[in-house]
Amino acid sequence: MIPDEGTINGILRPLVSPWYDSLKNPGKAQNQVLDNLLIKYAKTDFGKNFGALELKGLETYQKNFPIIDYQFLLPYLTKVRNGDYRSILSEVPDCWVMTRGSTGASKVLPATKTHLKQIYSCGARALINYALRTKNYEVFTGDILNLNFPSSVHSMTINGKQVTFGYSSGTYARLNPMFDRVSLVPRQEEIDEIGSGITKKYWEKRFELVYQQALQKRITATMGVVPVILAFAKYIKRKYGKKPSDIWNFKALFCTSVPKIQFKYAPIFKKYFGSAPIIEMYTATEGVFAQQLDDLPYVTPNYDSYLFEVKTGNTVKLLSDLKRGEWGSLIISSSMFPRYDIGDLIESAGKNYFRIFGRRKTLTLLEHKLHRLLVSRFL
Repeated sequence: MIPDEGTINGILRPLVSPWYDSLKNPGKAQNQVLDNLLIKYAKTDFGKNFGALELKGLETYQKNFPIIDYQFLLPYLTKVRNGDYRSILSEVPDCWVMTRGSTGASKVLPATKTHLKQIYSCGARALINYALRTKNYEVFTGDILNLNFPSSVHSMTINGKQVTFGYSSGTYARLNPMFDRVSLVPRQEEIDEIGSGITKKYWEKRFELVYQQALQKRITATMGVVPVILAFAKYIKRKYGKKPSDIWNFKALFCTSVPKIQFKYAPIFKKYFGSAPIIEMYTATEGVFAQQLDDLPYVTPNYDSYLFEVKTGNTVKLLSDLKRGEWGSLIISSSMFPRYDIGDLIESAGKNYFRIFGRRKTLTLLEHKLHRLLVSRFL
């Protein structure tokens, strides 16, 4: 039985209100985030070196703190693994996670308690916002397909002890308290038991486990990496001759981890999942940065949780200050790392709507410039 709408609003709205409030005045929200981040950075050796405690405002922050990337972080992460977490972090890591390595070798990163808390709270916003704005609360009354990567893959020595770690998506799913209330099918621990491989053989074992456990359940959503969701749908069609929409009544699909979800993948999703709406999320191992606000095919940033800058040409400005059509490389300051160049290209569609259109590579840049040239000729 679904509770009355007033009860539901009383429970859910406080979970997204900080995000909604930040959209009313992004500049104010970003300044508040920066103030909070500088307090954290001042607790680290890295932050002290750049005078975090004395800094006030975005201009001095940009002037004093360098833009960094994963290669820059490697010596600091070695120190963290050896027990010196204060070299770059303000908190002891709760765990370690790895990226999928879709554009190269996997990155291995620590995850602090604050970082995990933001992953959970911001990660729930896409689902909660969708339910509130559509008044479709059935998405909470069923189970969610678990198509995440394994959370137990490798081990390494951390401060003299052997620690097991795995892919961030599986780790966050296993640790996320939200999934104690919204059931994942199967549980992440069962996914991990299949093994750490990500070859076709291992994925088919996972897909079969998901199918068998979910077959008689009321599945209302799936949440995860777009290519994996599509691979699962194709596996079911190939082996059982049915599309996922023939078996389950999906209320929404929460999709992430690739660019151009609404423009490139949506038609393919409809083939396998019918009319279930696709809700785009912009997530990474480093954070849950944005999610779809309404029916428009864009994402809207979590201005209350992360500081967003964009390098456009020779200028670096706040993401919220980008005008429609402006684009550049995204730089994110989080509870873990200051001014981290995440390697993604972002474009403003105006009014807090953005699209991630690819990784910062020569081909992506050429495609985007050509696209803009062609569009401008026909406007």
